[in-house]
Amino acid sequence: MWLQQRLKGLPGLLSSSWARRLLIGVLLFLILYWYLGAERRWRLFSGYAMPGGAAGQCLQAEIHRWKSQVDRGEGIYSTPQEPLDTPFVSGNGHILIDIDSNKLWVAASSQAGSAPVHQTEYSPRVAVHVTGKLAEVQASMLSFRKGAVLSVRCVSPAALQSSRDCITIREEFIAHRSRSNVYLQRIHINNPSERSATLDVSTQNPSFGSKFSSSVEKVEDRELVLSSGRVAVENNRIVLVVVASNKLSSRIQVSAKSQYKDNVVSVVWTSEPIEASKLEETFAALRDGAKKELAELLRTNVDELVRDHQQSWMDLFISGIEMRKITDSHTPSSHTVNSTLYYILSSFTAPLLDRSLSGEERARLESSLNYADHCFSGHATMHAENLWPERLSSTAQILQLVTLWTLTLQKRGCKVLVAAGAHGAMQAMVLSFGGLQFTENHLQFQADPDVLHNSYALRGIHYNQDLISLAVLLDVDGKPFLHVSVKPQETPVKLYACEAGCLNEPVELTSEVKGHTFPVMVTQPITPLLYISTDLRHLQDLRHTLHLKAILAHEEHMANRYPGLPFLFWFSVASLITLFHLFLFKLIYNEYCGPGAKPLFRSKVVSKSEDVSCDARDAA
Repeated sequence: MWLQQRLKGLPGLLSSSWARRLLIGVLLFLILYWYLGAERRWRLFSGYAMPGGAAGQCLQAEIHRWKSQVDRGEGIYSTPQEPLDTPFVSGNGHILIDIDSNKLWVAASSQAGSAPVHQTEYSPRVAVHVTGKLAEVQASMLSFRKGAVLSVRCVSPAALQSSRDCITIREEFIAHRSRSNVYLQRIHINNPSERSATLDVSTQNPSFGSKFSSSVEKVEDRELVLSSGRVAVENNRIVLVVVASNKLSSRIQVSAKSQYKDNVVSVVWTSEPIEASKLEETFAALRDGAKKELAELLRTNVDELVRDHQQSWMDLFISGIEMRKITDSHTPSSHTVNSTLYYILSSFTAPLLDRSLSGEERARLESSLNYADHCFSGHATMHAENLWPERLSSTAQILQLVTLWTLTLQKRGCKVLVAAGAHGAMQAMVLSFGGLQFTENHLQFQADPDVLHNSYALRGIHYNQDLISLAVLLDVDGKPFLHVSVKPQETPVKLYACEAGCLNEPVELTSEVKGHTFPVMVTQPITPLLYISTDLRHLQDLRHTLHLKAILAHEEHMANRYPGLPFLFWFSVASLITLFHLFLFKLIYNEYCGPGAKPLFRSKVVSKSEDVSCDARDAA
C-alpha cells in the first residue's frame, strides 16, 4: 500500500495505472532475462530449432560431437544456423581439394613452397543422394588436427516427425599428408529406420568442350575410373593431370536398421610443364603410374592410411601458437591463427614425410629445423593483418596468402626453413609471430614490450633437438612475465636463458613440469627480452657487449612511455564536476526547501471544508 500511494503521488506518467503496470512488467522481464542466462535465453527465443524439422534435430545432435574440437580451436564448422563463408579445403602441397566448389587444384612443381596454383576442370567429389522426396540439412567441419573436411547430412521423408529415423550420411575428404598423390573420400551411411533406403551415386561429368575426359578400365578384377586432362600454363606449355579412382556402384541399398561404409581412393599424377610435342608419351607414362599406384593402395587397409595421415598432421601441430587472452582488436584471434596455419600448411609439401627421401637429405632437413640460422629477422608479424587475415572467402585468396607468406619468410632469413616444406613453414611462422630470431650463438625473443598486454604461447620451437615453449603470461595485477619450458628429445643438451640485459646469472632450463619464469625487463636502448643458448659462457659475456644506459621493469617503462595527462588537467575536470553538483544541489534545495517551496507529494483526497476555505482565501 505504501508503494502504491507513493507511485500515485508521483507527478507525470507514473501517476497513471497503465504506467505502473508497464513498469512492473518491465521489471519482471528483466528479472526473467537475467535468470535464464545467455544459453537458455537463446533456446527460449530461437526455439532451439534447426531448420528442416526432424532432419534438423538429427543434425543438431551430429554437430554437438564437433563442438568440443571447435571450442579448443581445433576446427571450424558451418551449419544452416551459422553459415560460414570460408573455404573448406584439404591439401598436401601437391594437390588441394576445394570441397564446396568441387574443384581440384594441382602444383606444377614438386619444389617446397610451390603451392597448388593450377585449377583443373576435374570434379573430385563423388555425390551420394537418397532417392525420393525428402527433407535434407547439411553441416561441414574443417578439422585442423585431422587435416580433413567432415560433412554430415541428415535426410528424412517430408512427413517424418521423429529424428530417430533420419538417415545420416557422413563423409570425410582427405588429401593424404604423407602420400602426396592420394585423395580419399570416406562414406558412412546409417539407416536406423524400419525400412530400407536407396541411394544414388554419381560424379559430375565434364562439361562440353572440357579438357578432361573419363573412361572405365579394369585392373586386377577391379573397375577403375581413369580421368585425364590438361592445364595450360605460361610459355605455351601444358601440365598434364591423370586421376585414377576405384569405381563405386551407381546405386547403394542400405537395409533397415543397418549401416553402410565405403571409400573412394584416388591417385592424382601430374607432369612438369611440357611442350605439346611430348603430350602422348607423357600421358601414357602418367596413366601407367597412376593405375599401378592405385592397385597397390587398394590392397592396403584404408583405416591404416587414415591413421597415418592423421598422425602426420598431429606431428605438424606439435608446434603452434596458442592465443590465451586478447585485450585489443588488432591481435588475431585463436580461430584466425589456427585457420591461417592450416591453410598455409595445406599448401606446402612435406619432404620429411617422403618415404623415398635419402638418409643424407633427411638429416640435412632435420638439422635445418633444429637450428634455423637468422630466422626470423625483423619485427614480429603478430599484428600484420594481411598475414593473419580474419576472413578468407575463396581458394584463390588462400593461394595469394601462401605466396605472401613464402615471400615474407624468404626475405626475413627463413629460406632454409621454407625449403624444408610444411615442417619448416610451421617453425618459421611460429618464430615470426612472436619476434623470435636465431643468431650464430643464441635464440632471442625480441617482441615489442609495448604489446605484451596480450597473453599467448609459442610451442614446439626446435632448438638443438629440443622443443622449447615460450609463453607471455599476465599475473594477477596484469603485469607480463615470460614462461619457458623444455621438452627434451633423444639426447639431452643443456640450455641456458637470461632476461634482457643478462645482468643476472643465466638459468639452466630443465624439463620440469612447472617450467621457468623470467621477469620482463626493458633496456635503453631496446634489446631482446630473453636470450636462450647452449653456451653458458656466451650468455655470461653477452652482458658486457650490450652497452646499455638503463634497465627498467616493464611497468616503469610503460609509465615513462605513457605518462598520461598532466595533474592540472585532472584538477580542472574535478573542480568543474564539483561546482556543477554544488549548483545542482542549490537548485533542488531552493525548489523544495526554500521560501515558497511546493510540497513534494500532494494528496488527491481533500475535504470539502478545506476546499471551501481555499475558495474563501482566493476570493479575499
